[in-house]
Amino acid sequence: MTSIRFSACFAMSELTLIDRLIAEQQSLTAVERFSQKHATAAFPAQARHYRDLIPLSKPAPGQQYSFEVNLDKCTGCKACVSACHSLNGLEEHETWRDVGVLFSHGTKTSYQQTVTTACHHCADPGCLQGCPVMAYEKDSSTGIVRHLDDQCIGCQYCTMKCPYGVPKYSERLGIVRKCDMCHDRLAAGEAPACVQACPHEAITIKLVDIEEVTVAASPGQSILPGACDSSYTKPTTRYVSSRPVPADAHGADAGRLHLEHAHWPLIVMLVLTQLAVGQFLAQSVLEFAGVAPYSVLGLAGAGFVFLNAGLFAAVFHLGRPVGAWRFFLGLRTSWMSREILAFSLLPGLVLADLSLGWFFPGSSLVRGAALATSLMGLGAVFTSAMIYVDTRRAFWKASLTMPRFYGAVLALGAASIPVALVLGGLSSETVNQSMLRAAAGIALCVQLGMFAWEKAVHCRALLHPRAAIHESALITEHLLKRVSFARTGCLAVSVACWVAVIAVPDAAMVPAAIALLSACAAQILERYIFFTAVVALRMPGGL
Repeated sequence: MTSIRFSACFAMSELTLIDRLIAEQQSLTAVERFSQKHATAAFPAQARHYRDLIPLSKPAPGQQYSFEVNLDKCTGCKACVSACHSLNGLEEHETWRDVGVLFSHGTKTSYQQTVTTACHHCADPGCLQGCPVMAYEKDSSTGIVRHLDDQCIGCQYCTMKCPYGVPKYSERLGIVRKCDMCHDRLAAGEAPACVQACPHEAITIKLVDIEEVTVAASPGQSILPGACDSSYTKPTTRYVSSRPVPADAHGADAGRLHLEHAHWPLIVMLVLTQLAVGQFLAQSVLEFAGVAPYSVLGLAGAGFVFLNAGLFAAVFHLGRPVGAWRFFLGLRTSWMSREILAFSLLPGLVLADLSLGWFFPGSSLVRGAALATSLMGLGAVFTSAMIYVDTRRAFWKASLTMPRFYGAVLALGAASIPVALVLGGLSSETVNQSMLRAAAGIALCVQLGMFAWEKAVHCRALLHPRAAIHESALITEHLLKRVSFARTGCLAVSVACWVAVIAVPDAAMVPAAIALLSACAAQILERYIFFTAVVALRMPGGL
C-alpha cells in the first residue's frame, strides 16, 4: 500500500504545470455540475418549488392575475422586498414592495400582524385614470397594470391618485416606476421575484374573476383595516388568514405626523394663475362699471404676465417636460389633461381681450372679451381644484379645496383693483376715491372672511378626533406652526394696509402695493400648508 502511494505521488510530481491545469479543467465545480444537471434534466427541475405558487393556466376572459397574501405565513422578513429590489434593479431607496405591521389592543386579546404589500393591479386603477399622457396600461389578457417608462413625463399625478402609495418617483430618471408583477417571468411560466423569494410561501399568484372583484369592492369595504375604500379603484389583492383581522386594527404608523412633499413649482403655479384669473375677473367688473379703459387694460396685461409666469413655473414640476404635448391622450379621464387644455386656451383669449381693448377701448366687444376671459379663467381654476379633489384625500375634498382656490381668486383679484386704480391716476377724483375705498373694503372683507372660515374649519377638526381632517389639523398645529404664524402676519400687514387705503386714499399707492404683495405671500404660505399638511392615502402599517 505504501509503495502504491509513493508511486502516485511520484507520478504527480512528474506532471508539468500545464498538465495540472488541464486536469483541473476536466473537473467541474459545484455550480457547473448543478448547471449541467439542470440542463440535461438529470434530476427534477426546481420549478416544482414555485409553480405551485402560480396558476398553471392563463387567465380566461373575465379573469386576471392577482396577488394573494397568506397573513398566517408572513413573518415580515422582507425577503420579498430584497428580491424585488435586486431583480428589478431599483435605486438604493426605491421599493416596489413594502412590509408593514398592524396592531390591535382588544379587551381580551391583542393582535399583531406583519403585512407585505405591492401594487394591487386594480380593476379600475386610479393611476391609469389620472395619467395625462396614458403612461399606464392594463393588459387585456392578464389584467396586470403596467407603467410605460418611455411615455411618462414625470408629472407625479399618479402618486397622488393611487390610494395605496404604489408608484414611486425617481429623481434621477425623472419618471415614476411601479410593480408590474414580473409579467415577463409569468409569461415564461416562472413566479415573480417576491413569490419565489418568500421562504414561507406567503405570497402566491391567483386567478380572480373581475366581476367578483367589482362586486366585493362595495362602498365601505377595504382590503385591510385602515386602507382606502375599495370601491375607489377595486383592488384585486386578497389577504387571507385563519385569524380574522380585527376591525379596529391600525397600522404601526397610525398617528405619526409628518409633512408631505411641498411641490414648490405647483405652489407658484397655483398662486400666480389664480392671481391672473382674479385680475381678469376684476378687469371684467371694471369694464362693466365704465372705468377708464386703459387703466382697466393694465389689469389684463398684468394678468397675462402672471398667467404665463405660473405656467412656466409648472414646467419645473415635470421630470420629462418634452413629452407634455401628449396631454390630450388623457382628456377622457384625467383632470390634469383638462387643466392643461384650459390653461393652454386661456392665453389666446387674453391676447384677444388685450387687442380689442387697445384698438376698441370701451366698446361692447371689449366687455364681451373680458367676460369670456373671466369665465374661461374660472373654468381653468375649477380644473385645477378637481385635480386634487379627485385624489380622494380628506384635506383636499371639494368642500375645502373649492373655497380655497376661488377664495384666492377673489382675494387677489380684489386686491389688484386698488393698485390698478392708483396706477391709472384715478385716485384724485372724488368719485374714484369712493371706488378706491370700496375696492379696498372688498379686498379687506374677502381676506378676513377667508381667514375666519379656514380657522373655523381648523379648530373644529382639531377638537374632534374623529374628524376626517383631524390629522391634517394636528400637522398644521404642531409641524407647521411657524408657517401658520407667518401667514397670519402677512394677512395682518395686508389688513393694516387696506385700512390705510380706506383712511387716506390720496396716499394709497404704497399701502395698496404692500397689501397686494402681502396677500400673495399669504397665499403662497397657504398653498404650502395645502400640500404638506395633507394625509396621503396609502397602505396601513408602513415601516
